[in-house]
Amino acid sequence: SEHLEQARIPSGSQEKVSLPNSGPEMAESQVAVAPVVTSKLSVKAPEFYPSGYNQNFADSSFEDEYDGYLTLAEYVQDFLNHLAEQPGCFETEIEQFAETVNGWVAADEALQELVELIYQQATSVPNFSYMGARLCNYLSHHLTISLPSGSFRQLLLQRCQTEYENRDEAAKGDETARKQFHAFVLFLAELYLNLEIKGTKGQVTRAEILQEGLRELLNVLFSNPVDNNLMCAVKLLKLTGSVLEDAWKEKGKNDMEEMIQRIENVVLDANCSRDVKHMLLKVVELRSSNWGRVHETSPHTKATPENDPNYFMNEPTFYTSDGIPFTAADPDYQEKYQELLEREDLFPDYEENGVALSGPEDQYFNDLDNKMDPEIEEAYEKFCLESEHKKKQ
Repeated sequence: SEHLEQARIPSGSQEKVSLPNSGPEMAESQVAVAPVVTSKLSVKAPEFYPSGYNQNFADSSFEDEYDGYLTLAEYVQDFLNHLAEQPGCFETEIEQFAETVNGWVAADEALQELVELIYQQATSVPNFSYMGARLCNYLSHHLTISLPSGSFRQLLLQRCQTEYENRDEAAKGDETARKQFHAFVLFLAELYLNLEIKGTKGQVTRAEILQEGLRELLNVLFSNPVDNNLMCAVKLLKLTGSVLEDAWKEKGKNDMEEMIQRIENVVLDANCSRDVKHMLLKVVELRSSNWGRVHETSPHTKATPENDPNYFMNEPTFYTSDGIPFTAADPDYQEKYQELLEREDLFPDYEENGVALSGPEDQYFNDLDNKMDPEIEEAYEKFCLESEHKKKQ
């Protein structure tokens, strides 16, 4: 009681609160008043955004957001970061990017710098290898730069060749070296799938040098059967296995059989983990199912009396004026059917458009109308009402 008397509550902003009983002194229910807390929030407060969120990305393209670059490296790197965050912008913004680079790159050093920036992004940023390969393919066809050092595609392949030559040391290196090597391997696989080479006759093919390079990289990975090397080989085969096998078969080679044999040897002899062995066996299973591809069925041919013995099975049966049955399978079907159409007494009570020739006073039809079952008539009226209601909706 003393505590309640000492409590000072502002008048005019009070709220009743029940206090629990705490003995004989508080036998009767007491009532106290709690203060109302005034909010410090303001309707004029700035809009909240999570840390690191750029609200301009959602409403503007890369070209609208970024301009006034001092160097090519800044412009290209920002565009690559933009693609990494919003890969869906590739189709809408790649054309403008290529046009800007065409107007910017005018020396060998600038073109080599462009290649290096894209290569580093594709081999260091997780999941950017596919986007990097698409970007390389587009630039290889749309950059109009002609420099003594070579074209964009030539410099790109030279950069990959430099990394390729260190494959043995990288596969045997420490964890960091192997991780960088695996990123290069998967980027090369994406390049093989996405980099289109146009022949002299206009045909589109894949880079032959990349095909041979992937074969040798698989051999290097299987020759150093530690877990992460084998996992990289699994990813490489799942990504390119079907395409590589088709290409090798066209040349009459049996290289994929050799790869499968190497996998089986690794599973039997290598000291890799059980999970990795299971992954390798899954690749063997995938290849045995033709890499999960479904064979196309033979093209559908239209059924004819010559190629389908059941062609006339479901044809209707007609009758001549003498009551002799005939179908479309009869040799003189056309003559008999025409004769049937010309018979005057075939449909005596109907015109060709289905309108009854019988007049309104025809006793037979009047009897049918008069003898309609009440339940049928009620159901018919209900059906008409429901149909009309559906039309209005």
